[in-house]
Amino acid sequence: MIISASRRTDIPAFYSDWLLRRLREQYCVVKNPFNPRQATRISLAPADVEAIAFWTRDARPLLPHLPELDACGYRYFFLYTLTGYPRAFEPHTPAVSDAVETMRRLAEMIGPARVIWRYDPLLFSALTPLAYHLEQFARLAGALQGTVQRVVISLMDYYRGVGARFACLEAQGITMQVLSPESAEFAKLMRGLSACAQAHEMEIVSCAEPIDLQPFGIATGKCLDDGYLHRVFNINVAPKKDPNQRPACGCVVSKDIGMYGSCLHGCVYCYATRSAEQAANNYARHRVDCPSLLP
Repeated sequence: MIISASRRTDIPAFYSDWLLRRLREQYCVVKNPFNPRQATRISLAPADVEAIAFWTRDARPLLPHLPELDACGYRYFFLYTLTGYPRAFEPHTPAVSDAVETMRRLAEMIGPARVIWRYDPLLFSALTPLAYHLEQFARLAGALQGTVQRVVISLMDYYRGVGARFACLEAQGITMQVLSPESAEFAKLMRGLSACAQAHEMEIVSCAEPIDLQPFGIATGKCLDDGYLHRVFNINVAPKKDPNQRPACGCVVSKDIGMYGSCLHGCVYCYATRSAEQAANNYARHRVDCPSLLP
């Protein structure tokens, strides 16, 4: 069983103490996000966990505890999101310099193969036009060379609720943009990202994209990747696609132990949290001794 921790919230950043307690007690409870009265007990015993995928923007709270995970025999890796967008889009994420330093420390502790960089999503606006992405990606790739071996990109998906947040930004004069996949500008961007990744010794793959980016040198990827798990951990995971993910998502089956509406980063494009108020209220309800992330 693959444990996803978590697509729904940043467990390493905000709930590391809870996670450590759950791992020590070797189980957690996950509530159905559409029916909280339904709950499932999930074993976190090392013998039952093939690997843990940590999705995060800030792994610093978890770093001191990684030796404990190693001693227990857990296999784990990090899907580390770093875009460095303006604060209008990412009001509470760590500074780029802090994120880069944390990723470097992670790579020193567990190896660069287990730190996967996500430059995700590609958000186009008056503040982040095509030229911005070419420059920003190059700057980050240069800083992360030797720290990561794979980078994942994806285009912005307009989930329910995101449009209203973007409308608020537009009211402040920050216009949003759409880059057509058929345009010359789109091709220029994809080729630029691909060439930059290659120059910095990184494999570049896409995430849940229905658009074929292989002509630009960007392979179709999956964040929870059976091939990657076999190569890095020498384990054989069933290649079956997770039916609970989007049609274009190729990730293998996993159990997500997070809960929606509980991340405090405040990214305006986030699909997992409706509002900062919701996240703050849920964070206040959170208890370290509770088997589920939220009571």
